[in-house]
Amino acid sequence: MKAEGKRKSALSYYRRILSYARPHTVKLVFAILASMLATLVWLSVPLGLRELIDAVFDQGDRGLLNVITFVLAGLFFAQAVFGFLGRYALDWIGERMVSDLRKQVFEHLNTLSLGYFSNQRLGEITSRLTNDVAAIRDAVTDTLNEGITQTINLVGSVVLMVYLNWRLSLVIFITVPVITFAVRYFGRLIRKLSREVQDRLADTTAIAEESLGAVHTVKAFSREPYEVGRYTSMVEILFDTARKRVLYSNLFWSVVALVFMSTMVGIFWYGGTEVLAGRLTAGDLVAFIFFAFNIARSLGGMTRIYTVFNTAVGASERIFGILDETPEISDKPDAVSIGEIRGDVRFENVTFAYEKLPVLRGISFSCTAGDIVALAGPSGAGKTTLLHLIPRFYDVEQGAVLVDDTDVRDVKQRSLREHIAVVPQDIQLFGTSILENIRYGRLDATDEEVMDAAEKAQAAEFIHAHPDGFAAKVGEKGIKLSGGQRQRIAIARAILKKPRILLLDEATSSLDSESEAAVQKALDLLMQNCTTFVIAHRLSTIRNADTILVLDQGRLAEQGTHDALMLRGGLYKRLHDIQFREGDAHV
Repeated sequence: MKAEGKRKSALSYYRRILSYARPHTVKLVFAILASMLATLVWLSVPLGLRELIDAVFDQGDRGLLNVITFVLAGLFFAQAVFGFLGRYALDWIGERMVSDLRKQVFEHLNTLSLGYFSNQRLGEITSRLTNDVAAIRDAVTDTLNEGITQTINLVGSVVLMVYLNWRLSLVIFITVPVITFAVRYFGRLIRKLSREVQDRLADTTAIAEESLGAVHTVKAFSREPYEVGRYTSMVEILFDTARKRVLYSNLFWSVVALVFMSTMVGIFWYGGTEVLAGRLTAGDLVAFIFFAFNIARSLGGMTRIYTVFNTAVGASERIFGILDETPEISDKPDAVSIGEIRGDVRFENVTFAYEKLPVLRGISFSCTAGDIVALAGPSGAGKTTLLHLIPRFYDVEQGAVLVDDTDVRDVKQRSLREHIAVVPQDIQLFGTSILENIRYGRLDATDEEVMDAAEKAQAAEFIHAHPDGFAAKVGEKGIKLSGGQRQRIAIARAILKKPRILLLDEATSSLDSESEAAVQKALDLLMQNCTTFVIAHRLSTIRNADTILVLDQGRLAEQGTHDALMLRGGLYKRLHDIQFREGDAHV
C-alpha cells in the first residue's frame, strides 16, 4: 500500500507537469498523430521484409522484388518525415511548457514575503530554477516523445507477433513477470537516488553561490583552500549519490537486456524448428525476429524513460513545493489602493516576533508628515525590524501600523510601497548600467530626470568622470563602485521615486569622512518634504531629528528630542557618552 501511494503521488506530479501542455492542445494532437503514423509505418516494415524474403526464396519473382523494394524505400521516407514532424512538435511543446513553468516559478517567487527568503539559501532557489526545471524539461521532451512512440511500437509489435505465430509469441510473454519485478524493485531505488541527486546538486549550487558572492571576504581571510575544500566535499557527495543512481540504472537495463536476449535465443531455436517443420516461412521468422527486437528496443526506451521520469518526479516535488508556498504577507480580498498620502505614521501597541522570538513589544508612537524620526539603541534592539513594518515587509502580531490613519494591512502592498523609498547600509545594485540602476526607482523616468536625480544625489561628478558615463556597468552587486558611490546611486534612485516616506538604515555608517559628507548632503536634499525614519548613526542627524525613539530589548525605552533625552540622563545619554569617550560620533 505504501508503494502504491508513492506511485500515485508520482503520477499526480507528472499530471501536473503535463497540465502545462493544455494551451498547446492542437499542436500536441498533431504531434501525437505524426508520431503514431511514423511508428505505424515502421511497424509495417517487417511485413514488407517478410514479403520480400518470400518473393526471393519461395517465388523467385524479380518484378515483385522490385515493387516491394520500392515500397520499402517509400515506407522509410514516410517514417522519416512523420518522425521528424512528431519529434519536433513534441520537443517544441516540451520546451514551451518548461519555459512557462520557469516563468511561473520566478513570478511566484517574487510574490513571496521576505520571511520565506530569510529561511532559504539563495543557491538552492537558483538550483530549483535551473537544475530542477532542466530535469523536468528532459522528462517532458523524452517521455512525451519516446513514451508515445515506444508504447505504440510495443503494442503494435505484440499484436503483429501474435498474428504471425501465437505459439512463438508465448516465449516473449514469459519475460513479462521478470521485467515487471525489475521495474518495481529498481524503480523505487532510482527514484529515491534521483531525488537525492537533485538535493545534493542544490547544496552544491548554494555553496558555490555563497562562496563566489563573498569573494572579498574569502580573499581577505585567505580562505580559498577552505572554500575549495567545502565545495569539493559536496561535489564528492554528489558524485557518490549520482554513481549509485547510475549503477542501479545500468543494472536495471542490464537485467532487462539479459532476460530479453535470453528469450531471443529461445525464439531463434523454436522459430527455426517451426521453419524446418514447414509451419512457418523464412519471411515470417525474419519478421517475427524484427518485431522481437522492436519490443526489446521499446522496453529499453521505456527503461530509460522510467529513469528520467523518476528524476523528474523528484525535481517536480521541489518545483511545485515552491509554487505551493503561500506568501506570509498578502493583500486582503477587499484591499484598496492607498492613493496619494501625506506621510503621517502611527504605531499602536505594536508587537512582533521572528519565529516566536520576540523582537518588538508594545511599541506606540506617532509622527506627522515631514517629521524626521531617528531610531537609537543597542544592537539587536529591533530598530531595523521597526522600519520593515512600515512598508509591510512583515505583519505585526498585535497592534497596528497606520499610514495617514489607514492600517497598512487594509491597502494593497504595491500601492503602499510606491510611496516609500529605502536606502539601506548594504546597497543592492544590479549588474547593469548606472542609468538603469538609477531608473529602477521609476521605470518611466526620462534620461533627463535620471541625470537630474544623479546631480541632486552628488553622483554626477564621478559618473561623468567615467569614460562611459551613465552607460558604465557597475558590475555584480556594484562591485566596480566604491561604498560612497554605491550609496549615492541608491540615493539618486530614491530621489527619482519622489517618496512621501523615506527609510534610512545606517546609510552612512561605513563610509569615510569625505564620502559621508557627500552622501549626507544628498540625504539632506532627499529628506526634504519626506517623513523620514533614520536608524541613528551620526550626531548631526540625531540633533536635527524631530523625535528620537530609543529602543532597548524590543521596547520603547525613551522618546524625545536630542536635548530632552540628554537632560533626562537615561539610556540615550549613556550611549552618547560611551561613544564620545571612544572618539566616535555614532549613536
